Amino acid sequence: ATIYIDRQLLHEVTSPQAFEGLNIAGRPVWRISANLAVSDHNVPTTDRSEGISDPISKLQVDTLDQNCDAFGITQYKMNDARQGIVHVIGPEQGATLPGMTVVCGDSHTSTHGAFGAWAFGIGTSEVEHVLATQTLLMKKSKNMLVSVDGRLQPGSTAKDIVLAVIGKVGTAGGTGYTIEFAGEAIRNLSMEGRMTLCNMAIEAGARSGLVAVDETTI
Repeated sequence: ATIYIDRQLLHEVTSPQAFEGLNIAGRPVWRISANLAVSDHNVPTTDRSEGISDPISKLQVDTLDQNCDAFGITQYKMNDARQGIVHVIGPEQGATLPGMTVVCGDSHTSTHGAFGAWAFGIGTSEVEHVLATQTLLMKKSKNMLVSVDGRLQPGSTAKDIVLAVIGKVGTAGGTGYTIEFAGEAIRNLSMEGRMTLCNMAIEAGARSGLVAVDETTI
């Protein structure tokens, strides 16, 4: 099926070849406002006053800056106060919303499923396809419901829940699935806790993780 993509998040590692493909083909970005970019993987985590010392990292960040400027895509550059981890800035800045389809060239895009979005990672060729058409050709995923009842005890966290789930199903148990997390223990988690669950659905082999929208989400 052809799936419309509501939001594509871009970063400096998996986007250069995608933009290059557009340039070679002479194609524009189909829907500029549906894309949001941020420098993420190669940005210094300490002092940034002297820029990026590694030449390859600097090239990737500079290339993202140039591509976003050329195509008119909104970007949070390295020294922008809104810059951060790509899967955090989406929710922080209201770019990730319930019911959206969200993609990014990064496997842990499933993190956004915590907000009731269908979110999954894609490859560079698919990044280019979304830039050009705002769509993807998809096969229907299988569905897995993981219900966790009871309450977390002191010292236990969302990460303990998802590690226990992975321990049960195995690191390939979720292959081909979208995993929905439900139950009392999940409903009592913060949004940050739910993000942890969905982020690590990938470690069970799943394509994406999901938590249904409730009052905590809203």
